[in-house]
Amino acid sequence: MEGYDERTYGERWGPHYDDIYREVDEAIIDLLARHAGTPPRALELAIGTGRLALPLQEKGVEITGIDASEEMVARLRAKPGGGAIPVSMGDFADVDVDDTFPLVYLAFNTIFGLLTQERQVECFRNVAQHLEPEGRFIIDCFVPDIRRFDQHNTRLGVSSIDSVDEHTVEMTIYEPVGQRLSTHVVKRMASGEEVVLPVEIRFAWPSELDLMARLAGLELEDRFGWYDLRPFNERSTSHMSIYRKPG
Repeated sequence: MEGYDERTYGERWGPHYDDIYREVDEAIIDLLARHAGTPPRALELAIGTGRLALPLQEKGVEITGIDASEEMVARLRAKPGGGAIPVSMGDFADVDVDDTFPLVYLAFNTIFGLLTQERQVECFRNVAQHLEPEGRFIIDCFVPDIRRFDQHNTRLGVSSIDSVDEHTVEMTIYEPVGQRLSTHVVKRMASGEEVVLPVEIRFAWPSELDLMARLAGLELEDRFGWYDLRPFNERSTSHMSIYRKPG
């Protein structure tokens, strides 16, 4: 998509993000809190509007965040407790904070928002430098499935129907050499408003992510099908992976 870069997502999705993603899976909050150390502290990469940070803060976890989107962070600041969370504005892959943490996490496929393999490797390397010994880096990602695309490497489909007046259609082009997906999400909101939201990602296979971790000095500790610890197997459409920094 012409003009799309790693800041575009926050700029375009920010005004609609909380309306689209209204619920938080408690299994995510519970698992992250369990890995936040004593006293519990965590760094969230791409903190956004506080979808995870605010519930974790309510559980007593001291959260620090990084985000590149002024729009997203302004919405975090407007929520109860959001003003108390320190947020560094900038590229989350740089992990530009002056501290180390027992837990760093990056949720909702956001590692794929870094649009080259080099950028994803850089993110792992910088995370490792900001983890305490025995600290964990937790990510979740979808498992790529190229069978979803036709012979022209395109896909058009309805991704959700919440009601007669609220639905989502996605149009995606798959670029196999670069492992890139370019998507336009056409969302009809409950208010009747229709918005077109772009997203471009560079996906990676679980084994590729594991290699990035090893290059950064991290090791895969556990992998599950989701935060509720369901097994990861050949039928899994997503994974939650826990990487450990050796002590």
